[in-house]
Amino acid sequence: MIFVYALLALVITFVLVPVLIPTLKRMKFGQSIREEGPQSHMKKTGTPTMGGLTFLLSIVITSLVAIIFVEQANPIILLLFVTIGFGLIGFIDDYIIVVKKNNQGLTSKQKFLAQIGIAIIFFVLSNVFHLVNFSTSIHIPFTNVAIPLSFAYVIFIVFWQVGFSNAVNLTDGLDGLATGLSIIGFTMYAIMSFVLGETAIGIFCIIMLFALLGFLPYNINPAKVFMGDTGSLALGGIFATISIMLNQELSLIFIGLVFVIETLSVMLQVASFKLTGKRIFKMSPIHHHFELIGMERMESSYSILGCWSDFRFNRFMDWSALRCLITQG
Repeated sequence: MIFVYALLALVITFVLVPVLIPTLKRMKFGQSIREEGPQSHMKKTGTPTMGGLTFLLSIVITSLVAIIFVEQANPIILLLFVTIGFGLIGFIDDYIIVVKKNNQGLTSKQKFLAQIGIAIIFFVLSNVFHLVNFSTSIHIPFTNVAIPLSFAYVIFIVFWQVGFSNAVNLTDGLDGLATGLSIIGFTMYAIMSFVLGETAIGIFCIIMLFALLGFLPYNINPAKVFMGDTGSLALGGIFATISIMLNQELSLIFIGLVFVIETLSVMLQVASFKLTGKRIFKMSPIHHHFELIGMERMESSYSILGCWSDFRFNRFMDWSALRCLITQG
């Protein structure tokens, strides 16, 4: 059945995108580009956005099918809630942007409060209503050390889900970048889930992976459609949730290495400007800095970072497999 879920997710997205693109164009739902950004981006003004709707719809449909056949499908139900919740926040943000015809959607406060709300509901559904069982401790990679947080774990969940939701959003500024990195990430988490015996989570990762593969051909340079906040906020929220449900929270630092670097570049830029009046980078997030200094094929730079992240994660995978075997033994 896993093959069926993968094929269904792939086909739905691949078919929906060419249907949605002309619809978005007719409705003039095009991307607005920041004037201070790289001049090469100006030609992308008007490119249809909100393309994340296609793979999110694919994920919802395929997951509902999986819920019927998968035993112990509660993890999929919970992940589906997070997908829809963060996706809805992104959709509202995108809708405001395209209606106003500028690059300002929801205010930071509105977006932040909505994301916190989704994170708290996730905690209540999982730990209060016990839809799934996971530890309220943070597990340290490569060790058997776990830091118990008890109900303070809800603070960590909020930080993790909101933080990575926005991290993927920041990374989605180059054709195919966030999509490609997410494909790599969900591949890793699919493997980890099956190794740790979390079949339902593994199936959801496979659905995510193939839904994004169906979107990628339309999103790579030159992009015919952008995923928008609809897609990027959902992807980040899902990544954080999967790491939490697997009790492998800090694995996301390895898997989402580029997302972390992008976010840190923004934080460093803001801190430097406020403290010294000077900017570290020509523009943040850092992928815009690379573009402004004329770096060609900067995707190659991120491929190197991705390979490095993959190398580090292989060590983590070995540790996870050993831990699983010891636990089961």
